[in-house]
Amino acid sequence: MERKVMLDKATPPPLPNSVRANNSAEANYGIIDWFKKCLRNYVNFSGRARRKEYWYFFLVQMGVVIVAMLLDAIIFSSETGLFYIVAVLGLFLPGLAVTIRRLHDTSRSGWWFLIGVVPLIGSIILLVFLASDTKPETNKWGLPAK
Repeated sequence: MERKVMLDKATPPPLPNSVRANNSAEANYGIIDWFKKCLRNYVNFSGRARRKEYWYFFLVQMGVVIVAMLLDAIIFSSETGLFYIVAVLGLFLPGLAVTIRRLHDTSRSGWWFLIGVVPLIGSIILLVFLASDTKPETNKWGLPAK
């Protein structure tokens, strides 16, 4: 009987329905869903973006750019043709927005994005910031991303 009581104390209470619904819906998100979420928030420079949201967007963005370069190489015999330019210009603003929201999620200002301009060391520092854990506490950019 005591053993059952100890297990009950170790088991956390069930989540409220709203939290459970959010987690289950998010658990079903695929890479493309995260990419579409970033595209829908292409001018949202406030708030926070989870690490998963940023890196899935980055992965799909690189895939789109590579496919555009391949199409340009096949059709125009050039690596930087029409498809490449359209892909880069079309994904620039959503990429900037998700990067700034990711920096907010690590309790840093979006202006830290400019450290990437510093040759070599700036890019490494920015990469470390983007790969670091989410700060679980509420900061001036809002609640932690869910």
